[in-house]
Amino acid sequence: MMSKLVPVCGDVCSANLGIDADTTNEIAKEIDVIINSAAKTTWDTRYDVAININTKGPARVLEFGKKCKKLGLFLHVSSAYVNGTRQGVFFEKPFCLEPRTARRDTITSKAQEISVPFLDIDAEIKLASVAVESIDRNADRIMRDLGMERARIHGWCSTYEMTKAMGEMLIDSMRSSIPTVIIRPSLIESTYREPFPGWIQGYKVPILAAYGQCQLPGFVGDPDTIADTVPMDMVVNATLTALAKHGIDGKPELHVYHVATSVANPHSFKDAFNYAYDYFSSSPLLDSKGKKIAIRPMKFLVSMDSFTDFIRNEVAQRSGLTPDDNVYMSDPKRYLRMQVACFETVHRFMRIANLYRAYMFYKGRFDVTNTKRLIEDMSSEERKKFNFDIESINWEHYIKSVHIPGVRKHLLRQPPAAKL
Repeated sequence: MMSKLVPVCGDVCSANLGIDADTTNEIAKEIDVIINSAAKTTWDTRYDVAININTKGPARVLEFGKKCKKLGLFLHVSSAYVNGTRQGVFFEKPFCLEPRTARRDTITSKAQEISVPFLDIDAEIKLASVAVESIDRNADRIMRDLGMERARIHGWCSTYEMTKAMGEMLIDSMRSSIPTVIIRPSLIESTYREPFPGWIQGYKVPILAAYGQCQLPGFVGDPDTIADTVPMDMVVNATLTALAKHGIDGKPELHVYHVATSVANPHSFKDAFNYAYDYFSSSPLLDSKGKKIAIRPMKFLVSMDSFTDFIRNEVAQRSGLTPDDNVYMSDPKRYLRMQVACFETVHRFMRIANLYRAYMFYKGRFDVTNTKRLIEDMSSEERKKFNFDIESINWEHYIKSVHIPGVRKHLLRQPPAAKL
């Protein structure tokens, strides 16, 4: 494999992807397929940064692709959550940029349409540019807040979702006759089988890990909400299969595939945390002193106010800041330090809860009809080698025997604990 790979430094935020003319000419002669997975995945990224990478980035990659004489397919990795805050089932259809219908193409007869202002991508790009140039201080916080505000106004849960959706729209508007595929995975978790079960890096959803460490005994959300997660290697296999199918077909069409489980193989957050409780009860994590960490069943709170009160009381009790303590009288400076530490901890968990709250009550579902057809078009041998049949996942087995052990080993760097 190494003899076939030629790494080239580039930058999706730069013209011509930051690649020199000689290398560009060489690539233009050889490349058959382009896969764009470059993205800023933090949900509340600065608005200007997210637009530059998630919205304008795919457009720059596609422009670069138009220079490639043999290009047979442009494949873009997006997100199922570009569908936004509407409720119901979403078809695997592209967005478009026609006036007043920018998001209607993804709405099914089973989905609830919401009233949002018309989205003008050029205006959003200009807004972000003007805003960042006019800010003297606190630019990171102000631009993060601006992105989340614009997302809410236009019917998305986060800056990430909105800027990824705008990236899809630009691709559709400028792809011309280039065969194009958009892959929309839901929340990506550790691998199901390849390169080995449970492999994971760069964990974006740390709730289960925090729960196992007894840092987060409660969370805001509806326990019956569907937890739409999908193993990483199944996303890769679906991508490779779509690439092969449409790279060979060569038809100048745009195809969309959801790699998601909420319709075909749903499980709830209550199920996930019950499985996690079973695992951590029998194989607890270890604290900094090597002692086993005891946990209790996850408590679900119905509002941010109730969650804030709950987590504030939890943090105060664990730190010793109870109403009847004598810390303040004996050591006021230490008491102040403890208060500051508690405030920072509570603020951190409130920020996490605010980011995840929309997903913990999320009522959208992702149709996978196109993705199922991909599987049907494969031979039995191909299905075994490139498995992405999400209906085959046993969630209890996956969470208890694959996912959490993977998080434990590859992220928390802890060996399997002895059974209690």
